[in-house]
Amino acid sequence: MLELNKSGTDRPESGRLPAQGPGPDAGSDAVAPDARPVGDAPATAEAAAERVPLRPYLIAGAILCALYFLYSYFQYSRFGSPSWDLGIFEQEVRAYAGFDAPVVDIKGPGYLILGDHFSPIVALLAPLYWLWPSAESLLLAQAALFALGAVVVGRTTQQLLGGRSGLCVTVAYGLSWGIQEAVKADFHEIAFAVPLLALVCRALLLRRWTAALLWSLPLVLVKEDLGATVAVVGFLLFVYGRRLQGALLAAFGVVAFVVTLVVLIPAASSAGRYDYWTKIDKKGEQDVSMLDSVLGVLNSSVKIEMLVFLLGITAFMALRSPLTLLIIPTLGWRLLSQDSNHWGMVWHYSAILMPVLFLALADGVRRSRDSHRPWLASYAKVAVPVAAAVAVAMTQHLPLRDLLRPETYRTDDARSQAARAALDAIPVGSRVETDITLMAHLTSDRTVYWVGGAPGTAPDIVAINLDFGWSRPIQDPVAYAQQLHPEARYRLKHRGGSFVVMERTTPEPAEIPGVRGGR
Repeated sequence: MLELNKSGTDRPESGRLPAQGPGPDAGSDAVAPDARPVGDAPATAEAAAERVPLRPYLIAGAILCALYFLYSYFQYSRFGSPSWDLGIFEQEVRAYAGFDAPVVDIKGPGYLILGDHFSPIVALLAPLYWLWPSAESLLLAQAALFALGAVVVGRTTQQLLGGRSGLCVTVAYGLSWGIQEAVKADFHEIAFAVPLLALVCRALLLRRWTAALLWSLPLVLVKEDLGATVAVVGFLLFVYGRRLQGALLAAFGVVAFVVTLVVLIPAASSAGRYDYWTKIDKKGEQDVSMLDSVLGVLNSSVKIEMLVFLLGITAFMALRSPLTLLIIPTLGWRLLSQDSNHWGMVWHYSAILMPVLFLALADGVRRSRDSHRPWLASYAKVAVPVAAAVAVAMTQHLPLRDLLRPETYRTDDARSQAARAALDAIPVGSRVETDITLMAHLTSDRTVYWVGGAPGTAPDIVAINLDFGWSRPIQDPVAYAQQLHPEARYRLKHRGGSFVVMERTTPEPAEIPGVRGGR
């Protein structure tokens, strides 16, 4: 089980981390036991860092980056985006790149996205967007950030365990279901948290306390809930003997969490509140008490399956490391949520847990190698290859498996050709109301609204995919466009396959909701 102050059966002196032996199968790169005070970075760790070559991990990271981007690129090219999020983030980054407020019209005309989720760190993508103003640049950035996490996780593992453990864990992390599902879900802001959390865990394992503190701070700019994770980092620092640093960091995390949810997001929101509280206290239209939410954290087989697979991908050795405490805040809100999308193994929600769990695996193996329990010491010797084997075996049911299918690379099928023809029929610079299918392909050079989410705007174009999955089939697209915007009239401009483009025939409104002074 998870142990804060034990390594096997060793009990360290107060104010010190547990001493860890290199283990019987460790190579010359293993970290030897160290008896320095916790305030100093151990010389052996520094020496091990120098002996562990960086190049193999950079090569592995480059390969993983290529695989992630290849999958994302062809999914995008086949008009297969699974949600509106890629379009939302491109509108946000596009605004930052133009030195404008992050208005995301997909969420509603003039909608300030910082009133939805607090993720100002995505402004760092603006320079990349200047070079490549497309949603594809965001997909490349995410692939690189996920791959950077693999470099940190793998190399740190080799410094701790020696031998070939580092490359095995790199494979296990790189193919983990949490990362693969996040790649499939298109770009999300949590891509920044993945390498940051890897660096935090690395610093904790190598006793670089100040580095752990500093790498934690930017997490509060990634997403509003990560302030709670920062507080847990502070708790670990406190337990490891860095009491002042730990207390200050924990206080900072709690304050950032509260201020972001209670002050910053409501101030930016037109509704004046944090809308996602309803994910916990409402199930549909029915109110749910906090007590019922707490009692129901394990009321679904989907939740239990997710927890089993989270720990199973580390051969359950992550339970031996206190780093596992860092996953509690994220798991907490997900299990309390009434939204079933938060419970399972799909979407991007588990990606930030992957670097924590795989470095906890490395720490758990290190703590168990010299255990006086023979079964545990023996199991620790095989846990890393078991985790790698589990990751490889699971991949046959995960997104990257599609890279072995020839149809993945075919972007000239009838549907894709029809979608591109529809794009060509939409003038650059126009205001477009559309569904998910075309959305991320339009946001770089048009103003884009979500279909049905921009009343009173009378957009220049209404473009829809009739096969999108509407609750009721759309028999008359022009009538549907005029139903959405009774203040305007539309005519059919283009139709090909399931894609229909209608253009407005009446004058543009003098006042457009969400746009000051009209256009």
